[in-house]
Amino acid sequence: MFRCQRIISLASLVVLTVLCGVTPVRAQQQAEGKTLAERLGHPASSRLLIIHADDFGMMHSVDSAISEALENHWVTSASILVPCPWFPEVAQWSKTHPDADLGIHLALNSEWTTYRWPPVSPQPLSSSLLGPDGYLPLETDYVSKHAKMPDVETELHAQVDKAKAAGIRLSHLDTHMGALIGTSDLFHVYLATGQAYKLPILLSRQFDLSRAQLDPNAIVLDAVLEIEPGVAKANWLAAYKKMLQPLPPGTYELIVHLAHNDSDIQAATADHPNWGAEWRQNDFDMVRSPEFRQFLKDQGFLLVSWTDLAKASN
Repeated sequence: MFRCQRIISLASLVVLTVLCGVTPVRAQQQAEGKTLAERLGHPASSRLLIIHADDFGMMHSVDSAISEALENHWVTSASILVPCPWFPEVAQWSKTHPDADLGIHLALNSEWTTYRWPPVSPQPLSSSLLGPDGYLPLETDYVSKHAKMPDVETELHAQVDKAKAAGIRLSHLDTHMGALIGTSDLFHVYLATGQAYKLPILLSRQFDLSRAQLDPNAIVLDAVLEIEPGVAKANWLAAYKKMLQPLPPGTYELIVHLAHNDSDIQAATADHPNWGAEWRQNDFDMVRSPEFRQFLKDQGFLLVSWTDLAKASN
């Protein structure tokens, strides 16, 4: 989702303080003094973890890996890229898996050089949401610099409405590559979209929430985590263990990117080794490995979904 190195470099990123590291914050202190875990009936010492797969609908390779991971409970949640051409496959799968925890991966950019997608909403050629080639722009900094908020609101609502019209039961909203936290204006449209559909949105104490008027019962995670570039395949599982083991009590989302390393995703991500074909196969192999699942059990993590977290806002 966030793709740390690409986002932190953006000069316009004014609503994000720390993204890829975990600060030793105390877990989820709300106005009533209860942690999010306590609001859900767990001890304050608990470590709750959503294992979340991004980019459902991107292409068949991604869809098949994520659907297998959801069906086997290797991940507890996923979010859908509605503008992508394989969205109908996700919509069809959801009909036979109505209890799957699915959100919308609200997208304002289309980052792969040779594999692109347009907006869902009808946009004129002069739209602030279109890059020079007529697709959603490649980079999130283009969105921050050019997007007009009425266009953004129209597109976000179109993405949610399309998923709802397909019969998908939605659990939450989040933001593809962090585009919706690129400026204060974008962030407020993100907040408003969640409020409009009465859905929780991905928020973290790593974000600067000082200007956000949040409901006292808003769901705010302690950290959003994902593996960073530079990890060798042989060290993949060890890197996840190193990331998760020292976490203090709190509620966390671990984002993974899953796919089968086949010719389609190899072609689509050929010039993007980070988050590309091999990366996604590594993540898929990791989440399905018995060693990783045993590690989570030994560490005492409580695996939860966004559907579970939503109960804390009632």
